[in-house]
Amino acid sequence: MSKKIREEIENLAKQIEYHNNLYYNEDNPEISDYEYDILSRKLADLEKKYPQYRLEKSPIAHVGGVASSSFEKVFHKVQMGSLQDAFDFSELRQFDKRVREKICEISYVVEPKVDGLSVSLEYENGRFVRGSTRGNGFVGEDVTQNLKMISSIPQTIGGNIPLLEVRAEVFMPTKKFQDLVLSQKNSNEAPFKNPRNAAAGSLRQKDPLVVSSRGLEAIVFNVQRLEGIDLISHSDSINMLKNLGFQTIPESVIFDNIEDCIAEINNIGKRRREYSFDIDGAVIKLNSLENRQKLGSTAKNPRWAIAFKYPPEQKQTTLQSIEINVGRTGTLTPVAIFEPVVIAGTTVSRASLHNQDFIDKKDIRIGDTILVRKAGEIIPEVIKSLKHQKNSVSYKLPPNCPICGSLAVRNQGEASTRCENPSCPATIAQNLIHFASREAMDIVGLGESNVKALIQSGLIQDVSDIYTLTKDQVMKLSRFKDKSAQNLVESIENSKKNPLWRLVFGLGIRGVGASVAKLLCKNYDDIFGIMGAGSDDLAEIDGIGPVLAANIEKFFSLDQTKSLILRLSSLGVNMKSNSKDQKEGFLKDLTFAITGKLKTKTRSEIKQMIENFGGKVSSSISSKTSYLIAGDGAGSKLSKARNLNVKVLREDEALEMLSNS
Repeated sequence: MSKKIREEIENLAKQIEYHNNLYYNEDNPEISDYEYDILSRKLADLEKKYPQYRLEKSPIAHVGGVASSSFEKVFHKVQMGSLQDAFDFSELRQFDKRVREKICEISYVVEPKVDGLSVSLEYENGRFVRGSTRGNGFVGEDVTQNLKMISSIPQTIGGNIPLLEVRAEVFMPTKKFQDLVLSQKNSNEAPFKNPRNAAAGSLRQKDPLVVSSRGLEAIVFNVQRLEGIDLISHSDSINMLKNLGFQTIPESVIFDNIEDCIAEINNIGKRRREYSFDIDGAVIKLNSLENRQKLGSTAKNPRWAIAFKYPPEQKQTTLQSIEINVGRTGTLTPVAIFEPVVIAGTTVSRASLHNQDFIDKKDIRIGDTILVRKAGEIIPEVIKSLKHQKNSVSYKLPPNCPICGSLAVRNQGEASTRCENPSCPATIAQNLIHFASREAMDIVGLGESNVKALIQSGLIQDVSDIYTLTKDQVMKLSRFKDKSAQNLVESIENSKKNPLWRLVFGLGIRGVGASVAKLLCKNYDDIFGIMGAGSDDLAEIDGIGPVLAANIEKFFSLDQTKSLILRLSSLGVNMKSNSKDQKEGFLKDLTFAITGKLKTKTRSEIKQMIENFGGKVSSSISSKTSYLIAGDGAGSKLSKARNLNVKVLREDEALEMLSNS
């Protein structure tokens, strides 16, 4: 019996450490927060019952993250602990009982728990000087420059405060997350699984401008250190933070008994989809800061607070059929079609089954009773099969493409099954949509519905046909009027002048996103240089591995690719990289920095314009900086630029400079 218990504890510990690494360090969890919490609870119960078998380094005795070697380490002056979790209301009542054993007069605050990445923000004499991730609670990562890209984090504060350190939760708003996932899918990139991982993955980017483009926000929820002001309560601290310009928790309600707290937690749960951010629970914390000091903390959790975790909403339904979608790279994606159910406020009837391995692992069969939920409260997913129908059979992807009938191939080492027919109607449509998308050739007016209408009319069959379209041809389609047809033709003509990387990305080469396309164009003078490169040469480029290099070589070796490139070239589409042009551009040897909130363009758009004319964009200010482009709310960078006599341009002045080029 003792051996079995010890083995169970060791097995649970290994599972939790594995999921800790995926969640905190890789930003790529395999299980939901709720499932992880259940594992942790099970281990905690066993350790409490059998303390003699407790591991010396139990994974539940510390926060699960580590400081990445990609960033400087930060040693937290105040431990960034995690909260004790509760899964039913009886645990909240037990928490209240423990608190009342030590504290006589009690006042609780109840707040929604933002599901994001926990960070510390430090201010000295009113200036934001450092921001760091939680890490393991004692040592985190210095992500100051990335946090400066978040507009809701003030760069300066008033109040004559010598020192202020606050806890904040960095999150990606739901709408931004949905847009990002769509963009990642269009770019043939693996999408983030939920907003929390999107926020964490974005904040760990090495390029602060990437962080800026992701639209992250931050909500401050606690004061860690403070000099110059005496605070009595948590509610006082929240009011002070609001007055200093921080975005704080939208609801913070005070109660004097646990039953009212529980009622408020129920109310927050009912309103959880009204927030612009994800919440995974609600927090009860003591309002009195003096009483917090009396209760103190354990090695991992404060004794003065507890988090109630909402269980993910799951529904049973019947799997009616499995539909096969064919993407632009020919990938056959099985999609579950099930009896519609309402989950997290919306009706869902479809969910991706990803690939054959996913189906086999969960043994999903047509006719099954299945359990469905929304990952991150947004993306429908099939959790598992609950019951098979009598005489049901295992599902296998079809051997042929359902659109064109060509053989469907699964290459060794790959999870996906693909139609490799380059003339498959499904891949043609998706490739055309991708080619014209904003991230690629940016042809305004050539969205999905218009592309399909043009295909059905016989006007386009591949991307080169786009450049033969005339206004009269487009006007023959009922969906176009004189003005819209003219705008489309002009947009097509303008796209011929795009930087080469947009064309390379738009061609839809498997695994080649915008960043890889830019790498290729930095290393080759024109598209013909890329076409002639062997996989060994391509693999030598930092950021392109052997598998991706083989994909690129294979794509450009196809006869239909060569014919397409020649036709595009004859139609006037730019085939030259701007790598040489940049060196000779009018911004040569000039370095720019960007700060504040821009109105007309995004930071990434202005960065691209500067680089197109040979300039460089830096994330920091130094004596070598030529210009600072300052938007609204510019903070420490603006002050530093003035101290260093760096010329400052308003956004309109910068755009005028770039336009006059």
